[in-house]
Amino acid sequence: MTDPDTAERLAQLEARIEKLKSKDAPKPHQDEHYSQAQQAWRMVIELVVGLLIGFGIGYGLDYLLGTIPIFLVLFTLLGLAAGIKTMMRSAQEIQRGNENAPTGAEERTEHGN
Repeated sequence: MTDPDTAERLAQLEARIEKLKSKDAPKPHQDEHYSQAQQAWRMVIELVVGLLIGFGIGYGLDYLLGTIPIFLVLFTLLGLAAGIKTMMRSAQEIQRGNENAPTGAEERTEHGN
């Protein structure tokens, strides 16, 4: 039937194949951690987008209605307020995330080091 030496070599080959397969296996999904620069850009973009949307709506209404730039000013200010509100909500979300994340010093004290 099968030689013991052949069976041992076959087992070693199977072990090597499994090792190579596990190397290419997808890694478990980890939470994404954003750098402070990315978070700052996110907040700046939220503010600018609010301004641009307000400006666009105001300009469009002024163009359609043929009015002086009253809607342009009004909606630009409303867009600024909406952008600031969204930016502040993002800052609170980031702050809550930072409060929940353990720091290196806390981890050392928990493990008794």
